[in-house]
Amino acid sequence: MQAPRAKKVPKELIIHGDTRIDDYFWMNQREDQEVIDYLNEENAYGKEVMKPTEGFQKDLYEEMIARVKKDDESVPYKKKGYWYYTRFIEEGQYPIYCRKKDTMENPEEILMDVNIMAEGHNYYSIGGLSISPDNKYLVFGEDTVSRRIYTLKMKSIETGKILELNLPGTTGGASWAGDSQTLFYTLKDETTLRSAKVISYNILTKEEKVRFIEMDDTFNCGVYKSKSEKYIIISSGASITSEYQFIPADSPEDEFKIFQPRIRGLEYSISHFENKWYITTNWDAQNFKLMETDEVLTERSNWKEVIGHREGTLLEGLEIFRNFLVLEERTNGQNFIRVINQKTKEEHYMVFESETYDCWSSLNVDFDTETLRYGYTSMTTPSSVFDYNMATRDKVLLKQQIVLGEYDESLYDSKRIWATARDGKKVPMSVVYKKDASDSDSSREESEVVNLSDSASSRIVSKARPTLLYAYGSYGHSLDPYFSSIRLSLLERGFIYVIAHIRGGEDLGRQWYDDGKLLNKKNTFTDYIDCAEYLIAEGITTTEHLYAQGGSAGGLLMGAVMNMRPDLWKGVIAQVPFVDVVSTMLDDTIPLTTGEYDEWGNPNEEEYYHYIKSYSPYDQVEAKAYPNTLITTGLHDSQVQYWEPAKWIAKLREMRTDDNILIMDCNMETGHGGASGRFEALKETAKDFAFLFMLEGIKE
Repeated sequence: MQAPRAKKVPKELIIHGDTRIDDYFWMNQREDQEVIDYLNEENAYGKEVMKPTEGFQKDLYEEMIARVKKDDESVPYKKKGYWYYTRFIEEGQYPIYCRKKDTMENPEEILMDVNIMAEGHNYYSIGGLSISPDNKYLVFGEDTVSRRIYTLKMKSIETGKILELNLPGTTGGASWAGDSQTLFYTLKDETTLRSAKVISYNILTKEEKVRFIEMDDTFNCGVYKSKSEKYIIISSGASITSEYQFIPADSPEDEFKIFQPRIRGLEYSISHFENKWYITTNWDAQNFKLMETDEVLTERSNWKEVIGHREGTLLEGLEIFRNFLVLEERTNGQNFIRVINQKTKEEHYMVFESETYDCWSSLNVDFDTETLRYGYTSMTTPSSVFDYNMATRDKVLLKQQIVLGEYDESLYDSKRIWATARDGKKVPMSVVYKKDASDSDSSREESEVVNLSDSASSRIVSKARPTLLYAYGSYGHSLDPYFSSIRLSLLERGFIYVIAHIRGGEDLGRQWYDDGKLLNKKNTFTDYIDCAEYLIAEGITTTEHLYAQGGSAGGLLMGAVMNMRPDLWKGVIAQVPFVDVVSTMLDDTIPLTTGEYDEWGNPNEEEYYHYIKSYSPYDQVEAKAYPNTLITTGLHDSQVQYWEPAKWIAKLREMRTDDNILIMDCNMETGHGGASGRFEALKETAKDFAFLFMLEGIKE
């Protein structure tokens, strides 16, 4: 079967005296049958190329499914006399939300069986569930298209019936005022999908009021209830600026009061407890500090320092208890939980032994407790939930993810290693692998043993092995190490899996983010390349066995490094890739654009235009050899429009000088997050893995 060749319709795009010719601009028409036909052609071609792996894909899928405890349930938490939990049934694709009154021995009350709600839909997603204070009503968001646009609906808890409420175009969540009648929710702009309006709605009178309009098109807004349930809070935010407003939850008709007026560059977040507010802020504190203020006197001039700024430590989160403060911090690329006794002022850090782990404060709904519920995982330890006594420092394991098939953690190892970037910066990587590949890799011609040393050197003492290097590197999002039972299908076949904590994330603090955005964005790409070269130099892998993967902004990373160093990769998986950066950032009618000027720069300004163009994957495609590439996208993607990867593959196919595999899988029923069911999503992963194994010559 011949690879599709998209028609070329040259379109001149002129700005700042610079002309770009876009031959595939015409694909920007989701309803055009010619566009749909082209996407279907690409899908058919990709299916044909992958046809030899179809049996293997099925086996991989079944292998992944076999590790999952299908009839599972979450750890319950108690709120206002009810124990809440989520469970799955054996063959259910979706969760069942449940609760029990007073004790877990009482009869179960099913709040929502999403399996039933999803019947008849190719895609189904539930937004936030919110129960009215009087326990009579449940409000939830429903998305059946995968555009992340939710319709709010309401269910009577007493009768189990879905009521007449139907509020379209929302972000998916809602908050109840204290009267159990008034709902607060956020509307999205119909064109840009920007969260732009806060609405109040009375379920009895059906009166609808616009309570706030975010006029700045670089900001998004939202609304929520404080953990104390005393206030309804409106948040407004851009990449580097915050603003909050609040009213008493028991007075839904009051005018919202601004907490601290927005000042460009001032970021803050607020948490309420009794008669004060706690504020985490970057005010004279790049890595954030903790402050407090009186419940009424909220402007910045009244804030008092509680925990000062520390240059090497990023303050990421706060949990408030009556007698304790819990801080989530990040130092030297690792997460820490810091516990402070507010009475004695004694403090300590919780101890975690792994080099490659993640920990986080979990559901903590009660102020009056000495128990912190937290989560923990490492690259070899399944996700776990603990209760920790902050006074005695005793911990109790409540649940650990069950991995069926007799998973033995001792057979695997993980390390933190550091590459030196070209400008001298040290870039951390998290590595996981099976200790002895020869035990499980009998299908390969040569047995290969891995031994990453405990020293600073990561040199492997035997032959190189296939390696998948994953990264993201944008928006200050840190990629923390985590366990994946799905990933075992790679490790069992001799792969090493590596997460590169490159600039653009906040893995090493806020400066790490600032050094990978705007006019520093290329650091993200060169860090990734330098990590790859380090893995090769240390004998971990070779260019013939090195694979790259990233999604969304990580897909931009894939496109950039393919242009910059196509010779490094045997194969690349670019998932929902943001690759047409210039055109997208010049189009303020599509989602995300205006709100991301502080991330990428505004190309309407000449300096940013030329800089973005210099790395934009679509604009930088050249006549040269590219690695084997699998591109994925979704027709209804609201984050990265489908036409970006569609145009990109068309241009790659036109310009490249190689005959390597180049295919695209466009899911015609979903968007940015792929399939909605817990098992359906694994079919997409099985296809990705089969692509890697096909290139590596692994057939089972």
